[in-house]
Amino acid sequence: MQQNEWIYDWNLATPPQIAPGTRVLLDDETLRDGLQNPSVFDPSIEEKIEILHLMESLGIDSVNIGLPGAGPRAAAHTEALAREIATNRMRIKPNCAARTHENDIRPIVDISERVGIAIEAATFLGSSPIRRLVEDWTVDHLERTTEKAVTFAVQHGLPSMYVTEDTIRTDPDTVKRLYSTAIRHGARAIVLCDTVGHATPKGAYNLVKFVIKEVVQPSGEKIRLDWHGHNDRGLAISNSLAAVAGGAHQVHAAANALGERVGNTPMELMLVNLRLMNLIDHDLSPLKTYCEKVATATKTTIPPNYPVIGRDAFRTATGVHAAAIVKATQKGDHRLADDVYSGVPAHLFGLEQQIEIGPMSGKSNVLYWLARREIPADEALVGRILDAAKQSARVLTDAEVRAFCPESAPH
Repeated sequence: MQQNEWIYDWNLATPPQIAPGTRVLLDDETLRDGLQNPSVFDPSIEEKIEILHLMESLGIDSVNIGLPGAGPRAAAHTEALAREIATNRMRIKPNCAARTHENDIRPIVDISERVGIAIEAATFLGSSPIRRLVEDWTVDHLERTTEKAVTFAVQHGLPSMYVTEDTIRTDPDTVKRLYSTAIRHGARAIVLCDTVGHATPKGAYNLVKFVIKEVVQPSGEKIRLDWHGHNDRGLAISNSLAAVAGGAHQVHAAANALGERVGNTPMELMLVNLRLMNLIDHDLSPLKTYCEKVATATKTTIPPNYPVIGRDAFRTATGVHAAAIVKATQKGDHRLADDVYSGVPAHLFGLEQQIEIGPMSGKSNVLYWLARREIPADEALVGRILDAAKQSARVLTDAEVRAFCPESAPH
């Protein structure tokens, strides 16, 4: 978002951390890591296909279509999604999660061959000292496992995406050793993970910079570097943007921040922030539909105060706020009305500002509410509605306000 005559933008007072024109890729984890959230229901394949097409409509670059080694249902859904992509010649590129074991990678090979499209194999294993202690693993064992898994995937024609869990808490020597081994044996994408939500933005930046300098550049190969972060400290968006500033090419995220424990980087807020930073120019009007469809399919709820897509994101019943929005609207500039009491322009996401009537409201709220519904306003009507609102403990419903209006008012 550029500075204009009515906003001074301190975000632009120094050069941005992410250079203008930087291409940022997004990998949607909703249908894999998102479904590891203990509260979700696994959607039907019909619902997953509908969600897949919404991802496509939002310009999301790639999608994790499942972990087919997890069982028959997972394998069947993964294949159906891959076939949907192939049949419809969709732009979105599929990948699948797999443990660094042949039994998990082989189902991806089989699905790729049957469907006839490339499916990137995202092979993962734990790497941090604490995980090695719990599992009685040595770094030598991890290196051998890495070599075997990546080699198997590449030899069977799969693009290889190599992932270490808990990268952010892994010592530099192990990070360097494992990723260098993966690249040496054919991995052309590597994923750095904040599996337990430990990172701060500086930590994410530092890790990405280290891997570029110590692993990617010395390899001499063209490597895509991804960031996969969880939200345990509430820093997932900040960490993902810091990783991009450090040189990451792609960010993994999930709708409504679904995922293990408190979830992944929220896809919808990555899209919002990238749009506001002028790093993407996609049509994001389907964003709310995408999030609501995922919530319905997984039987989860979107909190009313959730940014951008929550019910209250562009809704106010406060008199001072409403008065300013009304005055801006009367100037005939929807951008002015969007900006005066919101840091996110609603119209960019197919939404609009809403003014309600409640105990904190003023006369402007009532006049605006009536005007939007083409109900004639007189002092007596406005007074009755405002008096009722002041005595209420909450925002009035449409039906409650309409009860004060003449019977001839349109519904």
